[in-house]
Amino acid sequence: MKNNNLKGWLYLLPAIAFLGLFMVYPLIDVLIYSFEEGFNFASQTYFGVGGYNYSYVLHDPYFLSALKNTFILVIITVPLSTLFSLLISVGLSSIQKIRNLFQTIYFLPYVTNTLAVGLVFMILFKQTPYTNGLANLVLGWFGFSPVDFIAGPYWAKMTVLCIYTIWVVMPFKILILTSALASVDEVYYNAAKIDGTSKFRIFTKITLPMISPTMFYLIITGFIGAFKAYSDAVALFGIDLNSAEMNTIVGYIYDMLYGNSGGYPSFASAAAIILFVIVLTITCINLLVSKKHVHY
Repeated sequence: MKNNNLKGWLYLLPAIAFLGLFMVYPLIDVLIYSFEEGFNFASQTYFGVGGYNYSYVLHDPYFLSALKNTFILVIITVPLSTLFSLLISVGLSSIQKIRNLFQTIYFLPYVTNTLAVGLVFMILFKQTPYTNGLANLVLGWFGFSPVDFIAGPYWAKMTVLCIYTIWVVMPFKILILTSALASVDEVYYNAAKIDGTSKFRIFTKITLPMISPTMFYLIITGFIGAFKAYSDAVALFGIDLNSAEMNTIVGYIYDMLYGNSGGYPSFASAAAIILFVIVLTITCINLLVSKKHVHY
């Protein structure tokens, strides 16, 4: 028995070493940087240790704006993308003959370059001297005035960012949910049909509980992915996200390291730890909720 345990640990050793070197050590290093005040990366010196970096970040208007944008993005995109993906997956599951074709079509945006998709969205929504864009054309059919979704009002830009994010993350969720729906045993459905159970009740009492572990996985990963959003905003509004008022927490961290206001690894580290704590807290809350609503 001891030999088997030793062999098991030896097999795990490369993975443990890899995780320790590239995940645990950087996290500890960032935590240390976040408390070193006035850290200079070139000379590897600092003039004090304390919580000033956290105080600065939490009072920085750019960080507060990025925090607000990130939370709005998370609150809107995660539930909607999961709901739309579930509805589409249920529809695909009822189309047996051409289901694989539609799965491929829906999965295409996921394997397409993010910046390329962002460029297409920018063309669709951007207002120029020559055209108002396809989105404004559609709005005009319903009597609405043209809106510049890329360089206009805040909520117009946030709407485009949310639509873009939902569009990008849905293909993966559709693929996973379609597979989960296909794995539900038909015996449960046949028994419910014999009892005369309605389709809605079958869906809520059989389908959802059976795929609840998959739903929970998608919600958890959706929250984590939405909190790490950055490339989506860059694809639509360019690299100067602070001017566009569309920066995210990850964008703020990048700016503190490499942007126009860069060269402040201590501030960037403090912001990264704050993001880590937020994601960890929300993940723990989801884990507690899942104990009642997820059926394994």
